[in-house]
Amino acid sequence: MDGTPGLEERRRGIAAARAALTGIAESLWEAPSGGGLGELLGEVDALVASCEAARVAIVGEAIERGDTSDGPQAMTVTQWVRHHAPSTRAGGAGQVVAFAVAFAKPVNAAIKDAVEAGRLPVRSAAVVVAEADRLRPLLAPGAEPHVLEGLIDMATAHGPRGCRLVRPALLAKYGRDGELQLQQDAARRFIALSQPMEDGTGIAEYRLVLDMEGKAVLEAALGPLSAPRPVEGERDLRSSDQRRGEALVSLVQRAVAAGVGVGPNAKTQLVVTMDWESLASGVRGAGVTVGGSDTGSMLAPETVRRLACNASVLPVVLGSAGEVLDQGRAARFFTTAQTRRLWLRDGGCTYPGCSMPPHWADAHHLVHWADFGRSDLANAALLCERHHTVVHSRRLAGGVIADGAGERVVWDLALGSYDQLLARRAAQEPA
Repeated sequence: MDGTPGLEERRRGIAAARAALTGIAESLWEAPSGGGLGELLGEVDALVASCEAARVAIVGEAIERGDTSDGPQAMTVTQWVRHHAPSTRAGGAGQVVAFAVAFAKPVNAAIKDAVEAGRLPVRSAAVVVAEADRLRPLLAPGAEPHVLEGLIDMATAHGPRGCRLVRPALLAKYGRDGELQLQQDAARRFIALSQPMEDGTGIAEYRLVLDMEGKAVLEAALGPLSAPRPVEGERDLRSSDQRRGEALVSLVQRAVAAGVGVGPNAKTQLVVTMDWESLASGVRGAGVTVGGSDTGSMLAPETVRRLACNASVLPVVLGSAGEVLDQGRAARFFTTAQTRRLWLRDGGCTYPGCSMPPHWADAHHLVHWADFGRSDLANAALLCERHHTVVHSRRLAGGVIADGAGERVVWDLALGSYDQLLARRAAQEPA
């Protein structure tokens, strides 16, 4: 015998636990003050978690045996659960069955083990299963065990929300090359700002949807403006939501007041740390925002390269040991005078067929800042936001040429032409 209790012994223990909990309210006065009730609550909570795991295990065994027909005729598995577990009649029977089916799959063995060991609550395990199913086709070969362990650890420590939030980090480390970038680029399609909804009381409600890039930039801009501001020693009584709403209006007022001129200040104040290998390759890893309310958000490599063109993103480039190799400075941006020269030279977005006017375009480094491109007019081109994204995502090369009409920007629209440009530059450099 290995000392493992048999089923009858376990059933006697279950009966004893039920007896111990019945009428417990009458004895709670005996708990010492200063933590006694908290300890008791923790013990009961652990028992509840064990009961939920046992319920799923029993249903799983019944499904495997085909024993779910020992009640009224023609019952589904969910109905069988409701019949034998009356507490699920108020809801939850279907979830128990879904958990049991999921835990029976070999790919979820690690999750099942964590539940049975009491390490992971059943409801958190369900989120781990769902996240693992979403991530599995996006992972590099051999990465799945590491990803499962990461999801389990996050769900154990921080619950379902933590499990969902770790997804970008897992894709950055274990995803297929460029997968995080693909995911974040796809999210741009869902950016939306609704029309105002008014109810006649003088209040207008909007619905705003942003991708990770938009969220990071907006949070960086809102942070300083939405901080509490005491007045004459009295604390700021505005709620966080009110401060943020007023900060957004202030941002719009500043933008409108600036007109079409180019202000001396950078667009945002966003600091992103990223290792040099990821920044150079543009396919693995991710940049991490630091400072402000959005600290810890992850931005895909090509997104960081795009933002580094002219937004006030201060990239802190790290070496393999975490040492700072280069800390970007706002001086790397094109100056106000340079941007005005570009307005005159380019006349607007330089992407073929685009008619966006110059004051709606950004100055783009033809050889990216991350690839040691210089901030001078010979390495600059105006691009509207949409085509700026296209140029980065498709890795397109551009150049400034001079002809009888003056200088103009030409683009090579062949996919990956920028990488070919870098290869030619590398071949010309002295060894």
